[in-house]
Amino acid sequence: MKRTLQQNIVILACLLMVFLAGCTDVAITGRKQLNLVPDSIINSMALSEYNDFLKSPETKLSTDAEKTAMVERVGTRIAAAVERYMNENYMNDRIAGYKWEFNLVDSEEKNAWAMPGGKVVVYTGILEIAQDDAGLAVVMGHEIAHAIAKHGAERMSQALLVTAGGVALDTAMKDESSGKRTAFLTAYGVGTTVGLMLPYSRTHENEADRLGLIFMAMAGYNPETAVGFWERMAADKEGAQIPEFLSTHPAGETRIQNIKNNLYEAMPYYNKSLQESGQPAPAQNADNLGVYGL
Repeated sequence: MKRTLQQNIVILACLLMVFLAGCTDVAITGRKQLNLVPDSIINSMALSEYNDFLKSPETKLSTDAEKTAMVERVGTRIAAAVERYMNENYMNDRIAGYKWEFNLVDSEEKNAWAMPGGKVVVYTGILEIAQDDAGLAVVMGHEIAHAIAKHGAERMSQALLVTAGGVALDTAMKDESSGKRTAFLTAYGVGTTVGLMLPYSRTHENEADRLGLIFMAMAGYNPETAVGFWERMAADKEGAQIPEFLSTHPAGETRIQNIKNNLYEAMPYYNKSLQESGQPAPAQNADNLGVYGL
């Protein structure tokens, strides 16, 4: 049935109200984001998917005590830095209910991820790229930043609006078998398609890089390490590149330059962490511009 102009205006007004009501600010960056999904729902679904992952016969937790301890050590330090940042900036409500867990999974896949609520998984394949604690801090800081910035909730909100058209949003949220679970899986990289989601995904990646640098710096890891890590990651992917506009991740050279541009913001946190621990501040890297003051 053809809608009248008045009906279209009402629908658009409702969508605008939903959008305005669901707008929040990302921690640190201050970017406005659409977040229509309550934390209680996100955290509950995240915990369920996380537990299912751990119980899956295909998931093999690493038995390498040294590497497992490394993941736990780095993760614990970054989690403490996140909690400190949130406490100092009166954002404790953003990590309310977080119960941190860090697991190392045996897999050749060079990957890691973090769920809302503080559930973090690292694959052994990425450790050869990370090389050491500082390199691993780049990875874990980035993935934890995705969770802290609520990128999953933002992507889920976008997916719900796309699949439900905004009109049946409440219905989709109540139906576990359709819109809600599909949107959750899409939010974490399953079923991403060219179009609406990709530009937001690149924004999320850049934002997670920026936040991750700050978190690792506060944890006492030199954020300049991120440049070398992503150079190694880019070299590892040579020969299997896809055009940047079709990728949810920024191209290697683009990402590295963005990281260099953000070092001026992260290095003061690192210098402060060294000062508090009684260690001397590092000499400025001549390859990076800017003054890393306190």
